[in-house]
Amino acid sequence: MRRFFLMGCAALVSMSVLAQRVEVRKSGEGKIAINLASYRTGSDTASRTFLSVLKADLNRSGYFTVTSAGAELNVAGSCVSSGSRLTADCQVYKVSNRQRLLGKSYKPDTPDPRWLAHRVADDIVYAVTGKKGMASGKVAVVSNRTGRKELYVCDMDGKNIRQITKDRSIVVGPGWTPDAKNIVYTSYKRGYPNVYLTGRSKPLSSHGGLNASGAVSPDGKSLALILSRDGNPELYIKSLRTGFLKRMTKTRRGNEASPCWSPDGNHIAYVSDTSGSPQVYIIPGNGGRSQRLTSSGTENVAPDWGKNGYIVFSSRVGGRYRIAMANPSAKTLRVLETDWADYEDPSWAPDGRHIVCSRTASYRSSIYLLDTLKDSPVALLSGSVDWYSPACSP
Repeated sequence: MRRFFLMGCAALVSMSVLAQRVEVRKSGEGKIAINLASYRTGSDTASRTFLSVLKADLNRSGYFTVTSAGAELNVAGSCVSSGSRLTADCQVYKVSNRQRLLGKSYKPDTPDPRWLAHRVADDIVYAVTGKKGMASGKVAVVSNRTGRKELYVCDMDGKNIRQITKDRSIVVGPGWTPDAKNIVYTSYKRGYPNVYLTGRSKPLSSHGGLNASGAVSPDGKSLALILSRDGNPELYIKSLRTGFLKRMTKTRRGNEASPCWSPDGNHIAYVSDTSGSPQVYIIPGNGGRSQRLTSSGTENVAPDWGKNGYIVFSSRVGGRYRIAMANPSAKTLRVLETDWADYEDPSWAPDGRHIVCSRTASYRSSIYLLDTLKDSPVALLSGSVDWYSPACSP
């Protein structure tokens, strides 16, 4: 099956199959014009980098257009670098009545200007819109840049790339722990697939056969994963404290893959081909009967359940993979408008508005940022090597 089905709402009013109303939308909503011309920096590289990254983060947020004229908001303040110390302050005002929306000083322990810019950008987004930003988040991703598929982490803008594993094998299916401090992933470094946690050499799961698609529950106590220890790949839940295993599915003629938890931890979405093609199903977290969520498209794989209550997944429509959003409560399905390439492995960004996914064109896989409201896709990681399976931090 396709990478174990690519390896991989809110409380459900009903978990019957979605009324498959597919919407392909384009939004023409305007943005808030914001002016940073009054923001002061020194001539040093660090403070100038801070301002450049801050502007890019605000533009990428989808809520703002950074401009020098006709702005609705003004940003004042300064960023100063003194030796290894970087400090900043930021005030945001409405131009119309001088109402201050944000006033905050920053004295971080790190001298990294990018780290500071990301946090200021998220504070501005929240102060103006009341919504969480995404700039401070991280993306776990797999790449073959060393000739082997290894795990990497980068910032939400695709910068500051760091290699995490050196397994010299195949790494797939990364996913963050709820505290965003570690990553669960599947590695073949022992010759067969086991589930690992960064910072630990011993596998979290190493049963005979397939161990894959680990996903830690929102409370950090349980691990949903796919095991073939009893035959074909099935969904299990493992206690991270006791190691106790609970088998969740028994599909003798099907295979399961790609589990993900609901935000409250009460349900799990996963993929099964028991119907004859890969589709997304939902099962109660304490066990019970599964209910099919999807039916349109020739296959639906790699779900990710966002804190906004929506499940995003990759749907094969018209011969290519596209990104779809399901609202189980409303029984609607929306397919995001994209170009002719294949878009796969979607993951919700921390802001609940954007999606990070892989884009494959001309046999090359890159990482893209998609805006569910209006903006055009943005390339985060691309070039002469392949990038796969992005997973955004909570």
